[in-house]
Amino acid sequence: MKTIQMTLDDELVERVDKVVKKLHSSRSAFTRDALRDALEKHNALQMEQKHRQGYRKKPVGQDEFSVWEDEQDWGDI
Repeated sequence: MKTIQMTLDDELVERVDKVVKKLHSSRSAFTRDALRDALEKHNALQMEQKHRQGYRKKPVGQDEFSVWEDEQDWGDI
């Protein structure tokens, strides 16, 4: 694990301190979790963008999924 220095607004630090106190945690743990969450969100957004680009390059054909219609089972609706 590395120690890093960050510059944060005073108001942000105060808000984080309030939350970590309620969570019985630390600024470092809270920041690690927030950064992990931000990275996961970024990754998901990147994947969504790749999917959109893929479908723009090769759109779904009109009957591409119709072969599966007979396989659908919606239960007793």
